[in-house]
Amino acid sequence: MLEPQTLVAARLYPSQAAVIADALRSLLLEKPQLRLELAIYRYQTEEISLAKTASLAGGSFDQMKMLMVQRGVQLRLGPIDDAEIAEEIDTLERLLADRDSAP
Repeated sequence: MLEPQTLVAARLYPSQAAVIADALRSLLLEKPQLRLELAIYRYQTEEISLAKTASLAGGSFDQMKMLMVQRGVQLRLGPIDDAEIAEEIDTLERLLADRDSAP
């Protein structure tokens, strides 16, 4: 089995952490269902917003909301504080910009 240190020794990555970060990024891109499950897990355990969850999963806010309801996940609707309001606005603006730039 290939070890992260081998890629570092070959000067393909600067550190083992960089190898692992790249491998995880590739894994989540290759397996959308895994990315979805991870986003839902983070919503349940890290108190991230529904908009952020949708962004992490690569879906829309409405799709994520419907999926969460179907799965029986307790929704936390509405921001808790000003920082969360700003985060939700940024996430929704990014999602709208992505949607508008799609072919």
